[in-house]
Amino acid sequence: MSIIHLNQGNFEKEVLQSDQPILVDFFATWCGPCKMLAPVLEEVAAENPGYRIGKVDVDESSNLAGEFGIMSVPTLVFFKGGAIQKKMVGARGKAEILELFK
Repeated sequence: MSIIHLNQGNFEKEVLQSDQPILVDFFATWCGPCKMLAPVLEEVAAENPGYRIGKVDVDESSNLAGEFGIMSVPTLVFFKGGAIQKKMVGARGKAEILELFK
């Protein structure tokens, strides 16, 4: 499954009202660790079509970042049933990202 671009307009429908779990990457285009994490998330999405992954650009959607207490980027937030289940700050490897889905 491809990665979903999330913003204020679609966040509620795609994340909070979703009946499927979703991993959300809060990132910034200028952030070095975010750039390192991006291909890892692409690989996870490509190899696991049942996993939903979304990205929020904190500069474009600063209101969402504030609402979920995002203080550093990248921050990965795993939502299930519209609620935060797990949160991880910093660039991570593929194995750690896959653990979030378990």
